[in-house]
This record gives sequence, structure tokens and C-alpha cells, in this order.
Amino acid sequence: MSRKSAVVIGHGMVGHRFVEALRARDESDDWSVTVLCEEPLPAYDRVGLSSYVGAWDPKELALAGNDYPDDALVDLRIGRRAATIDRESRKVTTDSGEVVAYDALVMATGSYPFVPPIPGHDRPECFVYRTLDDLDGIRKRADAAGPGAVGVVVGGGLLGLEAANALKLMGMTPHVVEFAPRLMPLQVDEGGGALLANLVTDLGLTVHTGVGTAGITEGPDGISVELSDGSVIEAALLVFSAGVRPQDQLARDAGLEVGERGGIITDLGCRTSDENIYAVGECAAVEGRCYGLVAPGYTTAEIVADRLLGGAAEFPGADLSTKLKLMGVDVASFGDAHAQTPGALEVVLSDAAKGTYAKLVVSDDAKTLLGGILVGDASAYASLRPLVGRELPGDPASLISPAGEKPGAGSLPDDAEVCSCNGVTKGSICGAIADGACDIAQVKSCTNAGTTCGGCLPTIKQLLASSGVVMSKALCEHFEQSRAELFEIVQATDTRTFSALISKYGKGSGCDICKPVVASILASTDSDHILHRNQAGLQDTNDHFLANIQKNGTYSVVPRMPGGECTPEQLIVIGEVARDFGLYTKVTGGQRIDLFGARVEQLPAIWKRLVDAGMESGQAYGKSLRTVKSCVGSTWCRYGVQDSVGMAVDLENRYRGLRSPHKLKFGVSGCARECAEARGKDVGVIATENGWNLYVGGNGGQSPKHAQLLAGGLDDETLVRYIDRYLMFYIRTADRLQRTAPWVDSLEGGLDHLKAVVCEDSLGIAADLEAAMAKHVLGYKDEWAGVLEDPEKLSRFVSFVNAPEEADPTVSFDDTGVRKVPVLMGMPKFAASTPE
Repeated sequence: MSRKSAVVIGHGMVGHRFVEALRARDESDDWSVTVLCEEPLPAYDRVGLSSYVGAWDPKELALAGNDYPDDALVDLRIGRRAATIDRESRKVTTDSGEVVAYDALVMATGSYPFVPPIPGHDRPECFVYRTLDDLDGIRKRADAAGPGAVGVVVGGGLLGLEAANALKLMGMTPHVVEFAPRLMPLQVDEGGGALLANLVTDLGLTVHTGVGTAGITEGPDGISVELSDGSVIEAALLVFSAGVRPQDQLARDAGLEVGERGGIITDLGCRTSDENIYAVGECAAVEGRCYGLVAPGYTTAEIVADRLLGGAAEFPGADLSTKLKLMGVDVASFGDAHAQTPGALEVVLSDAAKGTYAKLVVSDDAKTLLGGILVGDASAYASLRPLVGRELPGDPASLISPAGEKPGAGSLPDDAEVCSCNGVTKGSICGAIADGACDIAQVKSCTNAGTTCGGCLPTIKQLLASSGVVMSKALCEHFEQSRAELFEIVQATDTRTFSALISKYGKGSGCDICKPVVASILASTDSDHILHRNQAGLQDTNDHFLANIQKNGTYSVVPRMPGGECTPEQLIVIGEVARDFGLYTKVTGGQRIDLFGARVEQLPAIWKRLVDAGMESGQAYGKSLRTVKSCVGSTWCRYGVQDSVGMAVDLENRYRGLRSPHKLKFGVSGCARECAEARGKDVGVIATENGWNLYVGGNGGQSPKHAQLLAGGLDDETLVRYIDRYLMFYIRTADRLQRTAPWVDSLEGGLDHLKAVVCEDSLGIAADLEAAMAKHVLGYKDEWAGVLEDPEKLSRFVSFVNAPEEADPTVSFDDTGVRKVPVLMGMPKFAASTPE
């Protein structure tokens, strides 16, 4: 039998899912696939479009395997738009004249933004919010307008608030105009919308509801946006995000049946009026109805893959539940959220002080859950959504009350859908667990659950825990305990040596995993120098020599500069040291100066001069606080509303030397323009006119993540108290080498649980956490000063144990070019440590 050809028009999230599904199921390789991708990039995460802002790296949004590098049966053609469809000869012609024949054609053309016919809508300052190219255009205009410029978003739905968030991340001042009387009118009711408006207003948005946009004309800042109530917003740009329409023009031109309100008409098998053509995703009107969410789109993709391989799958209906975080605010809507079922009752719990709104819609006998809305706190979503249409396990009010008992994942029936994005039931997940999947990664691989939005991961964790699967928490082969458990053991027993700990609670002699972890725990629970006696042998190379080893075996030297401040005298000393020792100097992203190329035997002499100049170790080598980055704040900047430099200096001086599971970075911005990039840090502090907003759990690196708002409007004392609690709670409970961002995600209850612990003292440990931090602050000593005053510690800094005065002859540099660079003469060396 000859191989058949499938052509896919469009390569968005749903088009990519179809290709993946067909190729995964086509065990006999009966089909080859040609994908026509109109955009210049292959499939990317359009749901997370605002996360493109800041990094501006398209690779961060790329869907896994979107270029099919190892699949010879998939031909991906980037930048190719389908121009015409010849249904009779079953051929597609592209805009470049290429002709592609098909046995089956899959329309995955998606949708396009609706731009209302407002006078002035076609001005160059007006944009839509749909693609990466759209965001690049908005960015260019925002940069030209400058920090704090006003940006208007027309539309206050899901995409509108995402667009407003993107503008805010670009440093603009966003205004949202929504014709309906509330934000997100399709997802939340009047009460939820009112609270949502208050929450996003507190985060810097200006909300205009119940008004339309009457016209757009030239204005002093770029454009003047006239609203239907007569008011005018002077702005630099405007973004239309007033909904989408099915992209069905190609289908219309080909004579396919379309709906009255758009969309390519299909049956339940997603087949169009032409038996050889299918439609999936937002362009498809399944039995006349279009669905604008990714979950129903994925379902249509799976159905067509099944049909092409001889199956009879049909569209089962769509779960229109939504859970998302808008500017740090949780919003969830599921089932019959607006109580349209006859006789439906509403159970509402609104707490304006805490910023939460919860509503359950139940049947007339209050026994069956029909739907619900959660704003501000959506932690109950994962357990409530699968119960829609089922008998409630208890009193409805108790399910949304903070003190009420929440239903566990174990109480769900097997056919309850846990992962709505991918249509995975509890039974499927439990089946995978029974077949040997013993952690989340394996469950994801077997079932696809949790691979899209991740909202079901807490439920998957509960199912793993309740299934009897024993998930190993051992630190390594020498300790059965986790890092958090070892921390508690060390603290409770006052154990101060590795040998004592492993002899009583472990086995063997230890390894390069457990030794540095125990060293970090010992440093976190006491103020002993990390090279003090027995602790020295536990350290890795960087900590052993209190410097970062470089690729040619030399080390870097980074003195601390709190808030980026440095006196002229200290700068002179740094310059003299760099000159005298022949070091390469570079200003770092953390507002410090890094000196590269020091040999190990030179480190004490270098640090002697720096310490004598009043400087101390910047601990760039340690799993500890690195830097507190700061803008100039209200002291100098005309936009600043608080003294960000002063706060940054205070925080760095307070938390310097604090050993933790991984490195820590802070940022302090003096206003919402965010010049210090605080929301990309483990601890981010942003000034407002009402005090400080505290953000936690952000990081850059390979998997960047924005920090989330922990508390707002804080005075100096409360801010420091909350940071004390947050950091010590992290240090006590995080896993080995776990940054704060994944740690927050790993907490049962996530950010909400963290808020309860830090801000409300839900565990009753706040005083203990604060006392532990006070002990650290009181006991802090500069590590390099401690080395210089101790001959035993100084004796470690030699290139060769048997020839302490001899320099390493293999270290050399090339300084003939613009920059001094290391010359590699072999693998980097790790200096030998002296016997304990």
C-alpha cells in the first residue's frame, strides 16, 4: 500500500498537536505530513504570549519538538502561506507557487483579532495582540515612547488583561477599556469582576468598564483615545484585544460550508462539507459552534488523527473551564459559572479584606455541583472542577471556606477529568501509576497530563501519594532523608560535624552530593566559618577556595558592593589590584566588578588589599545571597517614589553570607518602571506610593520565571520581617539545589500556602524563623577576613601541596586582542585539599 499524504494548513498549538498525535499513533507509517506554517517561526505557546516580554527570546515559547528534527515523514515549511485549495484535484498552492497534493487536508488556520471599526483604528500607533511579531511592534513603539508612557487596551477579557500585563512589563502605564460592566465578563460574575478590578488596579492598571471606544485621533503623546462617555485618554499606543474571529477565508474561497457567525462547519468527527478536508482548533465550528480555548482545540486534533487512522472518535463536548494567573492574580471559572441552569443556587463567599471571591453554583437541592468562580485564590480549582455534574462530598460552603475541608483527589471517581487541557481522567492517571509510573515526570510521559498549563499537577501529586507509590525522598545513597529532614535533624540535635551526622543517621562515607549539602546546612544553622576544621573537607572547589573556578583553572574575585555602591577609594584599590595581578575586569549584571584570572596562591594577597580597603567577599562562589540589584530610586530619579538604593543596601547587609539550597538574588526598584528587574529575582521589592510590594520566586537562567506578589503596601519593618520568614522557610524546606521558583511551585498549595505561612503565620513558626534570621545577622563574619586572620586556613591556598610557593605553569592568557582571555592547556584543574 502506498503512503498517503496529509497536509496541515497552519502551525499553531493545535496544528502541532495534530502532527504529534498522528505520528505517535501511526505505527505503520501510513501517512506523511506536510505542514504549511505562515508565520516565520514554528509552533509556539500562544497562551503564554506575555512571558515573551522581558526575555524577548522566541525559543522560550517554542513548543517541544516543533521542528520534528528526527522525523523524515514530516515536512515543515516555514513562512509558507496557503493561497488556494483545489478540492477537485486535491491540491494546495502556496503564496510562493508551490503545489502540494493531499489525500487529507487539515485546516488549522486558527483565528485573527477582531478590530472594531472605530474611526482611527488603522493609525500606526494601533496594534493587535496575537503573535510574536505583534509584540515586537508594540515593544518598538513602547521603547520610543519611554518609561511610564500610557498604553490603552481595548478589551477587558482574557486576552485584554494579558495584553495589559505585557504593556506593564514593558514599563508602560496600562489603561483597560471594557464595554461590558465588568472585566472578564464571560468568565466571572459581577462580584468576581468587581474584586478582580480592585486587585488589578492595586497592581497598576487603570480600568474603564461600561464604556466603549468612540474614536482615535492624533494627540500630544501620540494618540488621543475618546471614550463613549466623553472622557479622553492621552496615550502613546493602543492595543485591540476585543476578541477573535475564525480564520476561515481560505475555506470560504474553496467553497466549504461556514457558519453564520464564521467558522468552518464540521461534524462531530471534525470533517467539513468536503469528505477529504478536516478542521481543527479555533477555525472549526463543530456542529456550528467555535471554541476559543486550547483544550477543545487539542481534542479536535486528537479526533482527526484518530479518524485518519481508521478510528471513529467524536467530539465529546468542550470543557470551557479556565484557570489562569493575570498579573499575579488567580482567576478560575468552571462549569455553569453564571447559574443559567433552571433552579440553580449560588453559594458565595467574598472577603474583600483578603482579596478573595469564591462562588459555587449548585443544583436546587444543593447536592450537585454545577460550576463556580474563584478570584484571588484558586487553590480549590483542581479539586472542584472534576466534581462538576457530580454529587458534592459535603456542604457547599465548606468547600470554599478557608476553614472548610476540601475534597481530596482520592475521592474523585475514575472518569473524572483531572487534566482538562489533554482530556486525561483520574482513571488514566491511576492506571499509569499502577503500571509503574512513580513520579510526575513519568505520569506526564505516559498520559500527557500536566504538560500544557500545569494546573492539574497538585492533583497528580495527591494521586501519587494516595496510590501507595513510595516516592523516594532520599538525598543520596548515603542518606535516606531529604535535605529538609536533614536540616531539622541538624537543628534539633545540634550536630556540628558530617561524621557525626552520617554515623548516626546515614551510612558509608558520603559523596559529592551529600557533603556539600550538609556543609550548607551546617553553615545555615551556625556562624562557623565554612573552612572551619572538619567543614572544609565537605566543600566543593568553589567554596573550598572562596572563589569561582574558571575554564583554565584560575579563579575570579568579586568584592561585595551593596546596591551597586562603591567609594572612589575602593574603585582605585580594585583598579590597582587588577593592574598589579594582571586580572581581567568586567562589570557584572548584578552591579559589581568581577576580576578574572587569579591563581589560587594569589587569592590571599588580592583579598588582603581588598579587605584593607573596607571591602568584603561578594560570595559569588557560594549557594548564598549574591547581589541586591537596585535602581537609583527617589534619591536621584524623577520617577522614583521610594529610596530603593537605601533599601537595597540594608537588605544586602542583612542577608549577606546567608547559606541556602541555591544562590539567591534580590532586586529593588524605586517605582513600577522596574529598572532593577526585581521581578526576575528570588526576592523582588518594588516601591509604590503606599510602601513596598514584595515579590518572591522569580529567577532567570535556563527556565526564567517572573516573581509573584506575596504582599503589597508594606512598610520597611514589615517588609524585612516577611523576607526573614520567607528566606528561612525556604532554607529549611527546599530540596538540594532547588531555586526559589520551583520551590514555590512544589509547595502544597503553592503561593497561597506560602502567603499563609509568611504573612499569616499559619504554621505558628514565624517567631522561630525570625529568631533564626536574627541569629544569622548577629553572627555574620566576612569569610575572606576570617581566612586572612587564620594561618591554618591560609595554608590551603596553594597550587601544589608539595610546592606551596610554586605557581601553576599551565596557566596562561592571550591578551593580544581587545580582551584578555584564558588559553586552555588541558582540562581545568581542581586543586588538592590537605588531609583533615
